[in-house]
Order: sequence, then structure tokens, then C-alpha cells
Amino acid sequence: MLRNFGCEESTLAYDGPMSTLAESASAFVETAHRVVWAAVATVDPDGRPRSRVLHPIWEWDGESLVGWIGTGQTSVKADALAGTPFVSVNYWDATQDVATAECAATWCTDIETRRKVWDMYVNAAPPLGYDPSVIPGWESAESDAFSVLRLDPYRLRAFPGTMLVEGTGVVHSWRSAEH
Repeated sequence: MLRNFGCEESTLAYDGPMSTLAESASAFVETAHRVVWAAVATVDPDGRPRSRVLHPIWEWDGESLVGWIGTGQTSVKADALAGTPFVSVNYWDATQDVATAECAATWCTDIETRRKVWDMYVNAAPPLGYDPSVIPGWESAESDAFSVLRLDPYRLRAFPGTMLVEGTGVVHSWRSAEH
């Protein structure tokens, strides 16, 4: 149970109006692909948060945004996602830029998707791109240890650090109508 320590809910709105998916996705992907590494949080079967640092890669085609994570399908991640198939993905850098995506998460075990994501990493320019075979057990997309998580965002936020340090910039926030 959460306790209230006398703090009142703020009435200040710092997000401003909602942005379109196109505005938010473009700003989000720019930050995500520049920062590269993200804290990704799940909720375990007992309702406790668990986070880890992962390397998502995002596809934005002008209409839809999909994230992909090459990762191991460990029992901790698999158990968490079996009970609550959602993740929160958060990027931050030293300029205070923040990009956050709250997403439905789905394991993709088919070889076609695993090859696609493997190739996305191999073909992207560094630092986003890298050779996944440097990770022990990931000799190829067909390796048993190489799994893929598909991320379908239902909420995005791109917050430029200039808002904190200068009071300038545009915060882009979007949420799908279904959530």
C-alpha cells in the first residue's frame, strides 16, 4: 500500500497539448537512436518492478512505430511478460533529453523475424548498429539464445533537456486512443 506523506497532487501541466503520432514518434526515435541504451522495466508476477538495460532498435515508417529488442528469453523476463505483457522503455542522456515509450511486448520466436532484427542491428550505423555475434551464445539469428521482443507503443514522450535548463523546446506526448 502506498502512503501519502502530505504531498499534494500538482496542478501544473508540463506536457502541454498532445502531439500527433508523427511528431512524437519522430522526436522519440531521434533521441532513442542517438542514446541507444535504454532502461526497460517489466512487472514481475508479484507486482514488483524490474528493470534492465537493453538495446532497442525502432522502425518508424511515417504511420506506425515498432520497436525490436534482441535479447535472451530468460526466465525472469519471460515470467514477467507472461503475467504482464507490457514494458516501459526509458532513454536519458547527459543533456537531460528523455524519451519514453510504454509498450505492449510480444516475444517473436519465428526465424524470419529473428533474422530481420539481427540484420537491422548489423546494417544500422554505429553506435545503434553492432554485430550481435559478439554476445556469447549469439552466433547467428538462428542461435537458441537469441530471442526478439516486439514493442508496440501505446504512449510516447520525447522531452528535450532544453526544457529543463533553458525553458525552451517542445515536449511531444502521444497516446493511442485504445489506452
